[in-house]
Amino acid sequence: MHGLILAGGEGSRLAAGGVRVPKPLVEVAGRPQIVRLLETFASLGCPSLTCAVRADFPAVVRLLAEARFGPPLSVVECRTPSSLHTLVEGLRAVPAGPVFCSMVDTAMRGEDWVALYQGTARHLEEGVDMVLAVTPYIDDESPVYVTRTKRGGGGREGVAVQAVSDQPVDPPCVTGGVYGLSAGARGAAADAVAAGVRKMRGFLKAVLADGGRVAAVEVPRIIDIDRPSDLQTANAWLAARER
Repeated sequence: MHGLILAGGEGSRLAAGGVRVPKPLVEVAGRPQIVRLLETFASLGCPSLTCAVRADFPAVVRLLAEARFGPPLSVVECRTPSSLHTLVEGLRAVPAGPVFCSMVDTAMRGEDWVALYQGTARHLEEGVDMVLAVTPYIDDESPVYVTRTKRGGGGREGVAVQAVSDQPVDPPCVTGGVYGLSAGARGAAADAVAAGVRKMRGFLKAVLADGGRVAAVEVPRIIDIDRPSDLQTANAWLAARER
């Protein structure tokens, strides 16, 4: 799966809390977050890497121009109104094939990235259209809740997504900012934007409404770094794990 990182947001909540560097450059466990993600994707085996980066952040573009991660890296500068629009911009630069995509503010343990990548690859190989990383750990101000059901059998059982919504579900389950996309889902993202869909959750709802097969891979905890308190939590959690 080709790797894609979406870093097109303004990071306004971090800035409002006194963080003076662009969100992709905030340090998590001693490394700029965007560097951590690219190194992680390279270690997972992505044959190519693409970053969609906000054009207002030249320091991020300069850092990526000087860095080397092993797989070839493409940087797409954009000014987009939502993560869905950033996804579509980034996908234009990604080679043909399945895609493993993350928001730049997603923080996870290394072993969970491995499990998520492997599970996503398996689901896409089995013919699903899209894979969502999900977690029972909720720290988002506006989470996307996921309703799931078991599917398959004979040793190939998986977890299918029935619905996504703004309303809490039991047991708790929310999206975690990481997606696996088939070739069909790549085209559906562009179609959704062309139809006026403006948010990622709207795209997910549209895929399900159109009969798309969506699978889920659960990991114990995903931190979405939106606020200074999220950054502090991620640093303490990951630094302790790595020690």
